[in-house]
Amino acid sequence: MTDMQKDRPWLFRTYAGHSTAKASNALYRGNLAKGQTGLSVAFDLPTQTGYDSDHTLARGEVGKVGVPVSHLGDMRTLFQDIPLGQMNTSMTINATAPWLLALYIAVAEEQGADVSALQGTVQNDLIKEYLSRGTYICPPKPSLKMIADVAEYCYTTVPKWNPMNVCSYHLQEAGATPEQELAFALATAQAVLDELRPRVPADDFPILVGRISFFVNAGIRFVTEMCKMRAFVDLWDEICQDRYGVENPKFRRFRYGVQVNSLGLTEQQPENNVYRILIEMLAVTLSKKARARAVQLPAWNEALGLPRPWDQQWSLRMQQIMALETDLLEYDDLFEGNPAVDRKVEALKDGARAELANLQAMGGAVDAIEYMKAQLVNANADRVNGIEKGETVVVGVNKYTQGEPSPLVDADGGIMVVDPAVEQDQIDRLNAWRAERDEAAAQAAIADLRAAAQAGENVMPVSIKAAKAGVTTGEWAGVMRSVHGLYRGPTGVSAAQSNKTEGLDDIRDAVNVVSDQLGRRLRFLMGKPGLDGHSNGAEQIAFRARDCGMQIDYAGIRLTPDEIIAAAQTDAPHVIGLSILSGSHLPLVEELMAKRQSAGLSHIPVIVGGIIPDEDAVRLKAMGVSKVYSPKDFELNRIMMDIVTLADPSTIAAE
Repeated sequence: MTDMQKDRPWLFRTYAGHSTAKASNALYRGNLAKGQTGLSVAFDLPTQTGYDSDHTLARGEVGKVGVPVSHLGDMRTLFQDIPLGQMNTSMTINATAPWLLALYIAVAEEQGADVSALQGTVQNDLIKEYLSRGTYICPPKPSLKMIADVAEYCYTTVPKWNPMNVCSYHLQEAGATPEQELAFALATAQAVLDELRPRVPADDFPILVGRISFFVNAGIRFVTEMCKMRAFVDLWDEICQDRYGVENPKFRRFRYGVQVNSLGLTEQQPENNVYRILIEMLAVTLSKKARARAVQLPAWNEALGLPRPWDQQWSLRMQQIMALETDLLEYDDLFEGNPAVDRKVEALKDGARAELANLQAMGGAVDAIEYMKAQLVNANADRVNGIEKGETVVVGVNKYTQGEPSPLVDADGGIMVVDPAVEQDQIDRLNAWRAERDEAAAQAAIADLRAAAQAGENVMPVSIKAAKAGVTTGEWAGVMRSVHGLYRGPTGVSAAQSNKTEGLDDIRDAVNVVSDQLGRRLRFLMGKPGLDGHSNGAEQIAFRARDCGMQIDYAGIRLTPDEIIAAAQTDAPHVIGLSILSGSHLPLVEELMAKRQSAGLSHIPVIVGGIIPDEDAVRLKAMGVSKVYSPKDFELNRIMMDIVTLADPSTIAAE
């Protein structure tokens, strides 16, 4: 077969962004020079949740897990010398998706690009934010309306843009089974299309259906994952044809990008992650019928911290070798007619259809958010139990744990560390931007934005005008908060114990003994300070503590240190647990420990979990933290016994 007959490779992407727009721009240009063919932008948590870099909730979070973009100037710097008219850009942004797309369009216009020819994607999937990632702002219904605003605007003005990327990636990260991942993602797509259908002429609706794309996860069980992707293709075709009457097969194509699983990457023996990433990539590239259109791979060291440019390059080279050195793209579908594959695909489709029918009986995805969240937490508890009991083997974690130290983890810990001075630098530039803009024009644009939101108009045109007038990310989101209100999603952790108490008898007995000594039920407060919405760990700790017989208090994500201290004053817990996965543990814990002392609560021990380097663990303990846990501490029962010991009056008396 000649090169002309080969399939075109998928887009090579690297999910990247950190520190500042200037530093991220240099990273992007470097990655493009190395052969990356599309950009995938990671934004920091303040940008994702609609806060300016100087907001109190942004403290410690600026530039940590992505790039801060507070205004048009930041977006301008981010894409300097990168011609947006020639680029295919994916932006992982949800609650503030209309705003970040408005900024992107404004910069593209400044560059002289033809806006109607821009290509790329905004994730713009708020429903999965309530279930798994936690970067939502407003309640579900106005959020669904804003998703539709973007799609409606793009179909007429930016027709090559994917206005919504149904994201099942984080569903699997939160513990979803393949059937749940299929059903929950497809229910989300249906909710969006049902919202869009009345907005456009019937003849144009199939075109809009054709612009909906997906962003999925591929785990280590790569045969199952490959079959899942084939099931996605079949089910989406079925829904588009049967539910929406889309006759043109072009508009029924399941178009998806992928990042393979980060949940399964291990802190222990991290070099093994290279093999995991490669195997997971096979699931979304081997099958021509269900091959990804774009792939971004995590780096080997993501369980340790922020990858360096070399780490990202290594993952990029993995894609390039697969696509360009092997003969994969020279063949028709390798699995067509395979009876084992066909059986598995049909079984997954049957399970997904049953769950989808269940969701539809509840009124669809928006009305079923609480149910789906509880199902994910329950499924994740099964996953954690399987690893803890050794039923699910993770090499280097619960089997073959003896090994040589990794030479990849050097004196710097094998990761990139963001300079704490970055935050103040970003704040200084934000203040300069506000001082130099035309304040009257900015305030007028904010007023127009508020009027449009209150009137139920499409917010995209006024958002673009606001972007050009110098309005900031926090100001845009502030308008949406004031018009639509705030929302706190369900935690998925009920007060009632589950049926997963097998093997917990010793801990339950210990909890009862200590509770008797305390004169009341041992009480544990689980807190998530900061903007980090990755709540899986916090949920599983609270879930297990409850099943061990403790009284738990868990209010969910995005709490300030003041709110956690206020809860401690009200609820009088015996132990406080903090979960922070965004790398902002040092400033947040330092603030909370100071407030704990001021409130006269120093007698309550504090434990902390997150992606925490050893040297940071030492600093946290110096602040007074009793125990520090990282991803290698997968045995939840050991953590439970630590909580019991810390609450034990005899232990406290001995100290």
